Amino acid sequence: MKNLLLLTLCFCCTLSSISQSKVIYEEFTSSKLGETRRLKIQLPRDYEANVEKSYPIVLVLDANYLFEPVAGNVDYYGYWEDMPESIVVGVMQGDKRYDDCNYDDTNFMPADSGADFFEFIGLELLPYIDNSYRTAKFTIAVGHDFTANYINYYLFKDPPLFNGYISLSPDLAPLMDERLPQRIPSIPSKVFYYLATGSDDIKDLMEISIDLDKSLAPLKNDQFSYYFDNFEGATHYSLVARAIPSAMEKIFSVYRPISKQEFSDVLMKTDTPLNVYLFDKYKTIEDLFGLTNPIRVNDFIAVSTACEKRKQWDALREIATVAKKQYPDTVLGDYYLGRYYEEVGEPKKAMRTFQGAFDKEEVDFITVDVMLDKADKIKEDFGY
Repeated sequence: MKNLLLLTLCFCCTLSSISQSKVIYEEFTSSKLGETRRLKIQLPRDYEANVEKSYPIVLVLDANYLFEPVAGNVDYYGYWEDMPESIVVGVMQGDKRYDDCNYDDTNFMPADSGADFFEFIGLELLPYIDNSYRTAKFTIAVGHDFTANYINYYLFKDPPLFNGYISLSPDLAPLMDERLPQRIPSIPSKVFYYLATGSDDIKDLMEISIDLDKSLAPLKNDQFSYYFDNFEGATHYSLVARAIPSAMEKIFSVYRPISKQEFSDVLMKTDTPLNVYLFDKYKTIEDLFGLTNPIRVNDFIAVSTACEKRKQWDALREIATVAKKQYPDTVLGDYYLGRYYEEVGEPKKAMRTFQGAFDKEEVDFITVDVMLDKADKIKEDFGY
């Protein structure tokens, strides 16, 4: 019994070590700051196993208390493929946050220690992360009150340093509420911007966020994806726990697998040929997030099913051809190619296609038995 318990414990420990994300603590010596800063870095679960894969960066300021809620949500959403698995980099600031966020009393832009911290992030830290880890060309910054204001300064770089900004109850510097609406329309690259407050937030900060929302909301367009939440009953600190998952869901909405709602509301109604819709979805993921992911099996099946229901047989052929290339050892592409041949009046090709996949891996409902039954039915109906 003792040996059994020990074996079970060892197995659980091994499983846990395999399935959990990895957190690293590093001491980073900065010439810009003239001191050492502590970093907290969470690597994705499959980072060491999947050596060909690259990952977006989520940079967290105020990491003394913001790192865990951000890292936990990134790990959770990445596990369920609702966002890309990402590298989370936290900068431990503590009381130095006030010096790090320092701005000039005249032009209200980073000055002295604030200017040094600005260069530390852009010229030292992010290049170090890019050189040390496998990173994709998509970076999000997260900040809260003072640091939420601070990340806005990177929008004034040309091009902006970050692709996404998660601004939690920002304590805006003077003129920032005017500068942001003026700056954003002139940014040529795609920017994601999430702003949050709560009904029980610090009164001044809640009013700042609500007023800023009124200025930013009209700017929303193809290049500026903007989102705002005002959480009922949320305080200055509790809103963080509600805002972070909301921000991840909104920013990465296009990345998520095709849902039942998307199937019903989009696939079954769009005028776009369904193969074009599917391929454009993944081209958008590549363009926005710098990720060249294979099309998910779930998405192949969802769009192929819509093709069958809407009788888009040419679209089904194109999808099946790509599925055979991306998943050559499975029955996925063969099944839908066989379905295409069935529907366009080429039963012999359909039968041979179904038969030819007898030794391939099964996928979802598409089993070898299903493939062979379809081949046998064609043989019976046409006397082959």
